[in-house]
This record gives sequence, structure tokens and C-alpha cells, in this order.
Amino acid sequence: MHAINIVAETGWKSSCVDETVPAAHRQNRYLGKKYMVRLYYYPSYISLFPHILLEEMGLEYELVFVDRYANAHKRPEYLELNPNGLIPVLRDGDLVIYEAAAISLHLVDRHPSAGLAPPLRTSERAHFYKWMAWLATHLHPALSMYLHPGKWMQETDDMAVLRRNAERRVGDLSDIIDAELASHQGPWLLGKTYSALDAYALTLCRWSRRMPRPAVQWPHLGPYARRVLERPAVRRAFQQEYLDEPWI
Repeated sequence: MHAINIVAETGWKSSCVDETVPAAHRQNRYLGKKYMVRLYYYPSYISLFPHILLEEMGLEYELVFVDRYANAHKRPEYLELNPNGLIPVLRDGDLVIYEAAAISLHLVDRHPSAGLAPPLRTSERAHFYKWMAWLATHLHPALSMYLHPGKWMQETDDMAVLRRNAERRVGDLSDIIDAELASHQGPWLLGKTYSALDAYALTLCRWSRRMPRPAVQWPHLGPYARRVLERPAVRRAFQQEYLDEPWI
């Protein structure tokens, strides 16, 4: 049985608190135990991806809520962990690492017995790396541009153009992953074997849920996302982040 602890980092608290965030995220519930693994997260951010992996691996870990509405991710204490001021960060003993894909690769390498990546030096591992890079450099940024055009453009008209182009791009990329699933007819992105890729893909599918055509409307991608969502570890991570249903 693994243990999870959820805390709010008291050093980053301020009077600027988003009251829509469940109190469980904001209250300091530290129980005095020293956790080797700490994930700095915000609900439904890309930190959900490594959060799912930690649950899949059955590790003891601590979730540290980073209150972005209080700009906790831009404060000196957090910038010491991630100078980009982005979420997530993983602390694993003395190691501090950011970027969700890098965190996931670290976790699967450190805990190979969890079976969340194919064996090293195999063609399956090469395809694992390929899809990890594809999700991180194609689908993930396209969705980010659609959801947060203000990060990229200043003018309202420019943001509208970017959002339209990003929506088209997300559709094209969804066609690619849908075709991949159709080609091998397996339950998971790599075919027969569940991997860390599936947690990443599901998180991104969730981000599309309010788009005119969400991921669940693709003929193969939709059932695939629902399969991933049925995994107990995935459901635990969603519940621990107090995410409202429907989840995708």
C-alpha cells in the first residue's frame, strides 16, 4: 500500500487565494513524514500526467499544491526549483527536475519494475521515445495555444487567429493518433502494452473536452481515452485533484 500526502506550501501562501479551489488543496495537511518524492502540481495541469504515473507505480509521495492564482509559481522560492516559473516540478531526494516529459522519463527509468516503458535497447522503446517527443512537441503545445492564446499574442484579433489555427492543428494531430490506434487495433498507444504514454495522451485528451470537437469524438481516440480513464490509478489521480466530471 502506498501513501500520499497533500499539502499547500505554506511559504508560498498569500491572501490571494482562489476560493473555487477545494480547501483540501489549500490546507497544510503535512503529517510530519519525510517524503522522498514530491510533486508540485496544480489541478488538471500537465502535472496530472506524472501524478498518474506516481499512482500507477504505487510510490509513496507528496503532492504540493502550487497556488497559481496567488502567483506562487512566480515567486523566488519556486523559481529556485524551476526558473521558467512553470508547473510541474518533481523533487526526488536531492534531484529536482521539471518538464513533464522529462519527469516521466526519469520515473520510468528509476522504477522499471512498474513496466510503464518498454525494455531499453528495443524497437518498442524507440517508438516509446518517438511518441513521447510527439506528444510533447506537437499535441501539447497546440492545445496550449488553443487554451491560452494570451501567452503567445497580445492583440485580441491575433489571439483569435491563433486560436483558430491551433484548433485546426489539434484536429490534424488527433487524426494522426486516431490513425495509429486504428492501424494496430491494440488497446493502448503502443499496441498491447499500457505505458506512460497513455497517461500523457489522456491528460491532453482532457484538455480538449470543451473544444468544438473534443478528442472523444474521434472513432478510435474516444474509446481509447475512456479505456485509460477506467484504470484505478488514473481515477485515483483525478479524484485526488478534485476534478469535476465529466473528466474527458
